[in-house]
Amino acid sequence: MPEVAVEVKTLPKSQVELAFDVPADRVDAAYERVLQRLGQRLKIEGFRPGKAPKTVVEARVGPTALREEVIDSLIPQLVADALEEHKLEPVDRPQVEVAELERGRPGKFTAKITVPPEVQLPDLAALNVERPSTAVDDQLVERRIDELREPKAMLEPVERPLQAGDIAVLDLDVLVDGEAIADEERRASEIEVREGVLIPQLLEVLPGAAVDETREAQVDLPADHTNPVLAGKQATVRATVRGVKEKHLPELDDELAKELSDGRAENVEAFRAAVREDLERTAKQVEQLAFEQAVVKAAVEGSQVEVPDALVERELDRRQEDMEHALGHQGLRIDAYLSYQGVTLEQWRENQRADAEARVRTDLVLDAVAKREGVQPDREELAAYMAAEIERDPELKENAIQLLGSRSARDYFARRLRRLRTLERLVELASPLSEKES
Repeated sequence: MPEVAVEVKTLPKSQVELAFDVPADRVDAAYERVLQRLGQRLKIEGFRPGKAPKTVVEARVGPTALREEVIDSLIPQLVADALEEHKLEPVDRPQVEVAELERGRPGKFTAKITVPPEVQLPDLAALNVERPSTAVDDQLVERRIDELREPKAMLEPVERPLQAGDIAVLDLDVLVDGEAIADEERRASEIEVREGVLIPQLLEVLPGAAVDETREAQVDLPADHTNPVLAGKQATVRATVRGVKEKHLPELDDELAKELSDGRAENVEAFRAAVREDLERTAKQVEQLAFEQAVVKAAVEGSQVEVPDALVERELDRRQEDMEHALGHQGLRIDAYLSYQGVTLEQWRENQRADAEARVRTDLVLDAVAKREGVQPDREELAAYMAAEIERDPELKENAIQLLGSRSARDYFARRLRRLRTLERLVELASPLSEKES
């Protein structure tokens, strides 16, 4: 049977178009096969199954439906064969346009696909990334010790205006368009007047307020507020001071030091040294994470890659599915949630597009790093990694047998491990020579 001619054309945005020229004999054979199959399947009055003439079957089916059946029968296999022959790995489903597919004539159609884009990586060893440094000084140590002493603080009511660091006894109301939101009403709530505890807008207006005095602050509520009625709205937070309490931290002595350290420190000096050591260890972890993020950012910014629209749409689909799943646990539908924010699903996706494209770009660069550096953990590494992850997570531990026997679970952990090893390799390449030798 004559061969199918395929012309391959490269398009922008990592797209490839395959133009097919199918000999008339192949088209006719496809029509015959489809008619034979339909004849076996259809019940036609006056004929036993499979015995009706093909002309009768064709009349029963109709030309339009018959052509669609031929398209479904012939084209997917031709496209699959062409992809394999030309070693193309599509990241989306082929978009097929049929120009001609009639009996007695050559068939002509095109299939457009998106393939993984070419990524041009920079010289990874020459990335200019500074390692951040966080100094743990005496002031930071004392602040941490104060935080550890706070749960044992004594609260003493005082008769004076509110000051930063006090515990305020507040009646709180949230108003939107002048109407109080009943679900947000709080009475006699004890809140510390300090950064990180009280919202910044109230922290700015409350100090100096006397008992029974009311202060107000305007707040732009986040789009992901847990109360959908308030999501993305501007609100007035009204706070009335009902009491002021002064906090007194207990004196740090050897007995308290031993208690706060669960017996690991015998005295104040040892406790202070342990706190410093813990802060320095945490600082190193934070520094390392910041350095890794900076290295990835530098690698992405130094790379050249044209991000395919199909991959961005896939990332947007994933984000939409994640949000629908999360909202479902709260008894909300995504359309209702977005309507509270005054946006449509299309607008929400468009707002997410830039971030989704950045995520895809990062993934493509890291995949290219893994490929160039030959990062591919073996079975033993994967087994050890899965065992460690399962051991760390109680929920995974409960389903350990199913996970270890699941191919999809192994593929998931394999992707995570490959990404982890890629990050490690990227950081190794970008680290100063002195660090690599140490």
